[in-house]
Amino acid sequence: MPNYIRPAATGAVVFFTVYLADHRKTLLTDHINKLRRAVREVRRDAPFGINAWVVLPDHMHAVWTLPSGDRAYGQRWGKVKSKFTRSLRDANVVSRHEMRHAKETLGHAGIWQPRFWEHHIRSEAALQTTIRHCWGNPVKHGYVDDPHDWPFSSIHRDVPRTGVSAA
Repeated sequence: MPNYIRPAATGAVVFFTVYLADHRKTLLTDHINKLRRAVREVRRDAPFGINAWVVLPDHMHAVWTLPSGDRAYGQRWGKVKSKFTRSLRDANVVSRHEMRHAKETLGHAGIWQPRFWEHHIRSEAALQTTIRHCWGNPVKHGYVDDPHDWPFSSIHRDVPRTGVSAA
């Protein structure tokens, strides 16, 4: 297994991409309230800022700002994934059999890809580009023509509908 080395910067702004293991599944948008609850619970125990977030059926992009002196974003993602998965199991959305099948066929238990992709943001320009990338992702994947039409995006919190494209 590769040895992933993450930057030691604390209080960083970080862009993430997190995928389900099975790209045909639509669990993230089908169960958005369970995902939102998992994120709220993790933020309550281990705060972080949300600069942008977009959830698509099989993956999500997020830009977080960690507190000063804190670089434990991997632990936070592990908790979000775990809480969301547990809520799906508790609601009988995914079964223990499906979890075992994932372990046998994918080499890990669970509905998630075992890793996530992250990129540290180092400038204001990069931050703005990354946030626009998040907002534009539903357009890129053909789900909507206008980023404002995608219901699972922080664009609604951050940009009023002005007729100007946020993509």
